[in-house]
Amino acid sequence: MRGTGSDPGEHPDAGEGRPGRGGAVRPSGRTFTGWPPEAFDVLLRLEGEPSQSVREACRRDRERLVRKPMIALLNDIADTNPDYDDFSVWHYRTNSWWWQHQGAVIRLARNVEMGLRFDLDGLRIQGAWWYPVPEQVTMFRQAVAAAGSGPRLAAIAVELRTRDYEVTGDLMKRVPRGYPADHPRAELLRRRSFIAARPLGCAAWLHTPEALDVVLDAIDELRDLMSWLVRYVKV
Repeated sequence: MRGTGSDPGEHPDAGEGRPGRGGAVRPSGRTFTGWPPEAFDVLLRLEGEPSQSVREACRRDRERLVRKPMIALLNDIADTNPDYDDFSVWHYRTNSWWWQHQGAVIRLARNVEMGLRFDLDGLRIQGAWWYPVPEQVTMFRQAVAAAGSGPRLAAIAVELRTRDYEVTGDLMKRVPRGYPADHPRAELLRRRSFIAARPLGCAAWLHTPEALDVVLDAIDELRDLMSWLVRYVKV
């Protein structure tokens, strides 16, 4: 993951995943069984600033107990909907943060993504439009200002906040040129990115196949936002 309103440097250049397959027929079986409790033991060993020797000693267990379950989860999510086929699961980097947090992204359009992160705090989800190209910023502003699409996004933001999502993103100091300062959706017009995120928790379900259903419920909560973004800022 990447962008303002989330942790720095949250998007790898490459990760394990699979490209989109369009409308392929999908199997009904599930491979994800949850994160083993031992996954937290591995992450505890990586707290602080672990030395290179500690990281290497943890690498095999971290891959098996932390990263592989995320890959299985993303595959099962993709099997529910062809729109979720284009995903990546992060690899490791030199910064210790990458060893302490396991993330993945599902790409819905250019710079429009859903992200998951597993760490000692449990599981977290977010939907985001970020790092846009200039054309997308223009498209976003036009959609926010429009009579139909603008109020719809405003309502979606309100609904997400009622569901305990933190709505963040890059925010300009002023309403962009060409729009009145007292525009009813001035706060949205000032945005150059839109991120909605919330923790899903760290309960016993995290160690069971039920975690997939928890994530799918959260994806349903984000569906209206992601559909809006794909419709209005896709390039």
